[in-house]
Amino acid sequence: MTADADRSPGDVRSTLLESGTLLALVLDRPKGNVLTMEMMGRLGAALDAHAGDPHLKLVVLRGAGGTFSFGASVEEHRTAQAPAMLVLFHKLVRQLASYPVPVAALIEGRCLGGAFELALCCHFVLAARDAVFGCPEIRLGVFPPVLAVLGPSRLGAATAERLLLTGDDIGAEELARAGFVTALFDRGADVEAALLEWYRQRLGRLSAFALRQGTRAARAGAGWDELLGARLEPVERRYVESVLASHDGTEGIEAFLARRQPQWEDR
Repeated sequence: MTADADRSPGDVRSTLLESGTLLALVLDRPKGNVLTMEMMGRLGAALDAHAGDPHLKLVVLRGAGGTFSFGASVEEHRTAQAPAMLVLFHKLVRQLASYPVPVAALIEGRCLGGAFELALCCHFVLAARDAVFGCPEIRLGVFPPVLAVLGPSRLGAATAERLLLTGDDIGAEELARAGFVTALFDRGADVEAALLEWYRQRLGRLSAFALRQGTRAARAGAGWDELLGARLEPVERRYVESVLASHDGTEGIEAFLARRQPQWEDR
């Protein structure tokens, strides 16, 4: 496959495919493609660099090495860094959610925490049948703000609450039945070939102009400006002012990093 490729040092690979109409952005940070603040900034810059391309029809987010991403860096959830990390992450969330052309997440392996929250912002989710999704933050004494806000509309309220309050995993096939996963790929399939075939059948022959107009109309009609503005902002404040200031919010993160059981004080 011929392509024009540009690799940022270490974290994000950017490749134009299908005569420049499809942009693949690959998270590439062993082990687990963890979303550090540095990676968030590079992903945002890659999106910015192509947002004005009038011929672009689809952006695909993918993780290298058979894993989408283990999520945001737990180290950067510590009290000293978490407020700045949340600001940067929610900026990226809003950027994805308002991107002028459709964005697809191509999920293999595990898609956890902040990575799952990024997938919630995408217009399409294409997944291997054995892919696993989840937001385990509650087990660390915190909670996932974007799941709290977008989950009910994207997954259904009952499923979103179950995932948020238990930290349980959920499989790609269950999410396909719920309507969140757009297409499933068989285990062992050539995922890149399947992606390109899906693109050619669904979007490749369409007008890039019409896709831009439809993308903006769909998100406006669904009230995404309010969801990621007036609704996300107080949830973010609760996280910063209540959770980060709590004993258990700090204890859960430190226990995870020290590989020990947390000692909850319920405060």
